[in-house]
Amino acid sequence: MNAPPSSADKAAPTCMGAEIRLEGVSVRFGESRIVSGINLHVAAGEFVCLLGPSGCGKSTLLNLVAGFLPATSGRVSAGRRPVRGPGMDRGVVFQSTEALFPWLTVQENIEYGPRMRGVPRATRAEAARHYLELVGLGHAADRLPGELSGGMRQRTQIARVLVNEPSVVLMDEPFAALDAQTREVMQVELDRIWQATRPTILFITHDIWEAILLGDRIITMTAGPDATFKTVAPVAIPHPRELTAPAAVELYRELRENIASEVRRTLQAQGMVRGAAA
Repeated sequence: MNAPPSSADKAAPTCMGAEIRLEGVSVRFGESRIVSGINLHVAAGEFVCLLGPSGCGKSTLLNLVAGFLPATSGRVSAGRRPVRGPGMDRGVVFQSTEALFPWLTVQENIEYGPRMRGVPRATRAEAARHYLELVGLGHAADRLPGELSGGMRQRTQIARVLVNEPSVVLMDEPFAALDAQTREVMQVELDRIWQATRPTILFITHDIWEAILLGDRIITMTAGPDATFKTVAPVAIPHPRELTAPAAVELYRELRENIASEVRRTLQAQGMVRGAAA
């Protein structure tokens, strides 16, 4: 199934984002088919969420765009350039809150990318301070990661990615390790940061409410192996979003059933009792 571009161009004039395209993409590991026939166009500045059962290939698609993994067949491009490996135009926010360098301060962690690119000290320090303020951590610049809460470490990760001004930000369940209250705060913060900077975001989550809160479009995937896209749902709810709104509740029900049907299909294929709860 193809995922068409968004019907509305969400990008502001200051948009940092670049389009993402996957055309006829398939990935195999040996004889195992992970994903097949994937076609996706993410518009510049768009926020797209991927939902699906565990093992359906969501992270595989993200790794293709990141350049960590080659496609077996098909084409992957970002900013109209073929993806042939990792690049500074694509930043990755990982799931783990332990992804920072523990021996560097928050500011030093954020400056690391510009320092590796040879950006002068004063310039990179100014850029780091800007993004520290953007993520609400101006007061924590001199702390070590071990002195931060999980939510603060994830904010530092986001700032460390944004300081390189990537046109594409790839997020693989970045809030999964956080407690429920911190996760809610981080969802609101990410929405605010995205509205301010407008990179293109491809976001993986298992949380349907999270996808509804954040995404311009939500794509569900079929169960693996040999997964593909099942549904593409535009989220026509203005920001900031109220999840008790009737449109949000109705969309949640549709997405939950789409995913549950794939989980039931997988359980049945494994010989589980027909009609088992997803």
